[in-house]
Amino acid sequence: MTHTALAVQTGSATLSLTVPLAASIERNPAAVYLARLASSSRRVMHDVLDMLASVLTGGQADALTCAWATVRYQHSAALRAHLLTQPSPVTWQPYAPATANRAVSALRGVLKECWRLGYTSTDDYRQAVDLEPIRGSRLPRGHALSRGDVRELFDVCAMGNQALAIRDAAILAVQYAAGLRRAEVVGVDLHDLERTTGALKIHGKGNKERTGYLGTGARLALEEWLELRGDAPGPLFWPIGKTNMPRPGRLSGQAVAYIAQRWGARARVRRFSPHDLRRTFISDLLDAGADISTVQQLAGHAQVTTTARYDRRGEVTKQRAAELLQVPYSGRRRAAAPSHKEVGAGS
Repeated sequence: MTHTALAVQTGSATLSLTVPLAASIERNPAAVYLARLASSSRRVMHDVLDMLASVLTGGQADALTCAWATVRYQHSAALRAHLLTQPSPVTWQPYAPATANRAVSALRGVLKECWRLGYTSTDDYRQAVDLEPIRGSRLPRGHALSRGDVRELFDVCAMGNQALAIRDAAILAVQYAAGLRRAEVVGVDLHDLERTTGALKIHGKGNKERTGYLGTGARLALEEWLELRGDAPGPLFWPIGKTNMPRPGRLSGQAVAYIAQRWGARARVRRFSPHDLRRTFISDLLDAGADISTVQQLAGHAQVTTTARYDRRGEVTKQRAAELLQVPYSGRRRAAAPSHKEVGAGS
């Protein structure tokens, strides 16, 4: 394998890496690492590795051309320092701790593949991944829709008689009633639905399956859609053709995002994402008295702490608590005209 030496700048430390000019894809540590990930995570982590490779090589390599096997402790430590001190090239804001730790995790994953493939010694690998986690927290992203917002959203969908409105009402109903992620919405097939009970088999992250349950309203929305779609096997939700009729095929995750944007704008509710419907699903279940462990299983979270982060009820509770503390200020009053004596005393 041919190599070329590069002197690169990472933070305040000048590093030297050797970048391979050719590498077999099955022996490429980054490719092997990405192949081990769930399909829903692969694109995000590929972008993360592209960013790390660009930092390491001064923009001269990406995830698949960077010489990860030559990364040593001084390089990984400098990368961690970069994540702590430098702004993101996307937002031009400091990296959030969770984002920075995701990048560190990706680096560790690639270096582990270097070790597994025999490119790195055990000592070099252990030293390079010996990094402290990045501490800190940020306010939770996204928001949960209010009960009024959810009602407005479905009221607007119900006013449309076209196939698009019928299909989109079913998609939004399934997202809210079962807390599906975008990839889970497009991944569900007709045979995953038990129409008599409303049970829905969901193909989740990490090749894990779970069962969701649809209530009366969601089942009604689905039945209206299935009257149009028919009983042909395949994806539960089909695209709508130019003739305003369903045509066999599978939607994309981006199409699900457009559906949320389209109907949110028509309902004149605060802009929301498909994942905000998932947050609403979790918050409303907990608000209704469901046990958090049960909600965790319905949401498909590996840890109950993840479910707790989706709960937006705490923000309402904190707002109510803050209103209990009354500041004794009733507004600026018109001051009485000062007397001559007061003016003289103050001059």
